[in-house]
Amino acid sequence: MKKILHVTSSIFGDGGQSSQLAEKFVNNWLAANPGASVIRRDLDAEPLPHISAEIFTAFTTPPEDRDEQQRKHADLSDQLINELKESDVIALGLPMYNFGIPSTLKAWIDQIARAGQTFKYTENGSVGLLEGKKAFIFAARGGMYKNTDKDSQTAFIQTFLTFLGITDIEIVYAEGLAMGDEKKQSALISAANEVDLLAVA
Repeated sequence: MKKILHVTSSIFGDGGQSSQLAEKFVNNWLAANPGASVIRRDLDAEPLPHISAEIFTAFTTPPEDRDEQQRKHADLSDQLINELKESDVIALGLPMYNFGIPSTLKAWIDQIARAGQTFKYTENGSVGLLEGKKAFIFAARGGMYKNTDKDSQTAFIQTFLTFLGITDIEIVYAEGLAMGDEKKQSALISAANEVDLLAVA
């Protein structure tokens, strides 16, 4: 059975524009894939702990040697990684805050980036272990940043996903959302139309 992982991180929850675009895509995908299921991960409603020395040590400690707190840290990370491994498709809502990704999304990234689990190091460099998946990114911004040096956000996400072995990535942009109602509505309509044109089967 096919499965899609729906990750959002807007501070406005379901009302965020990136969340709404991602939700539209997920609904389209589910309609095109009868019997498929969705895993929803709202990082604003249920924020994850940010990486710390304690958490990192838990990841690198052999399972048989972990204390109770370390097991809790590792179990949460394992759950997030399993959600990713089990999914065929990832739909990621990506709001821009101060030219970067939300800190809640960075916490998720730090929880799932684990050597031996989602990537490995070799004598030729790192190798991603999550090949064969497709990611759709729904980027919502107040200004116009696509293809400029101010858009480090989507480059970072693409680099990270590729690092994990996810190289089939499509990005839908909704920009200029804080530049007046006319521009906002035009951008949202254009983005919604683009979502409807995405291959979902």
